[in-house]
Amino acid sequence: MEVTSKIVRKLDKMIKNELIDDELALSYLHRLQDTDMTLDILTKTGVGIVINKIRKQSSNGEINILGKQLIKQWKKLVPEKASETGSKRSPPMSGDDSSQYLSTEGKRVRRPLIDDEDLRNECNAVSNHPPSSTATHDSIGRGFFMSKSLDTDDPVRLKAREMIKSALDASPPPAGAFDADYLATQIESEIFTIFGVTDSKYKHRVRTRVMNLRDINNPDLRANVFMGHVRPDRLASMTSEEMASKDMKKLRDKYSKETIDDHQMAVTSGTESDLLKCGKCKQNKCTYNQVQTRSADEPMTTFVFCNNCGHRWKFC
Repeated sequence: MEVTSKIVRKLDKMIKNELIDDELALSYLHRLQDTDMTLDILTKTGVGIVINKIRKQSSNGEINILGKQLIKQWKKLVPEKASETGSKRSPPMSGDDSSQYLSTEGKRVRRPLIDDEDLRNECNAVSNHPPSSTATHDSIGRGFFMSKSLDTDDPVRLKAREMIKSALDASPPPAGAFDADYLATQIESEIFTIFGVTDSKYKHRVRTRVMNLRDINNPDLRANVFMGHVRPDRLASMTSEEMASKDMKKLRDKYSKETIDDHQMAVTSGTESDLLKCGKCKQNKCTYNQVQTRSADEPMTTFVFCNNCGHRWKFC
């Protein structure tokens, strides 16, 4: 019963937080399939209710099929006489609804999904997720992310996890956030999976994640990581441009556009001249164009393109 109760709590957490990890949910359903189920366990855990809810909330076809198979299998545990007695007292129910009711001594009883005391006293996860000091955030995290082996005694990797956690803890997390210790461990593990060794590339990848998570001008990234909108495997592979704040992205777009315009302007509508000397190749084979880029009382900006080496520059 203990194993079933733990799985019920995990699935219930996914349902309540609307964060269904299909692969993890499937692993729980397969575990239930291998469990020796009894009528007593069904009655006390309310597992049938949770299975139906997870089926309705998930769009995964395999979850739906496996859930139906489990419900059909468990219905055989309900005594026929008790079922008949229950059916006389109330109208017949559909296949989905009937699994929410369990018969005991001729009485139909609807079990609560899970009580608050159970949530507060949640046991350790069934899968190999790491323990945490905070039950609420950690229990959500372990249910959302896939389990994997996270144990390591490598001092470099342990230091990297400390750095990532420190960056996450730079300011208070948003309400309902995942556990920082767990996130740091997952992020570092995903980075290590990419490189396989703790070389300079691995360390650079860790440092860039830390800098962007710690950036006070980029609170959206931290919030998205804490709330699970940016998963650890996604963060581990993101480029600097993808992690940048909205303001930085706008600034980069602006500079990119200006650079493209500057390069195109001197070539498409320029005037050839031998009066301008290229600072790179020292030749006087240049094309220039003058444009009013600032206010009318300011001098015009001259864009120059070297026809010999392709060097570009501008001056006022």
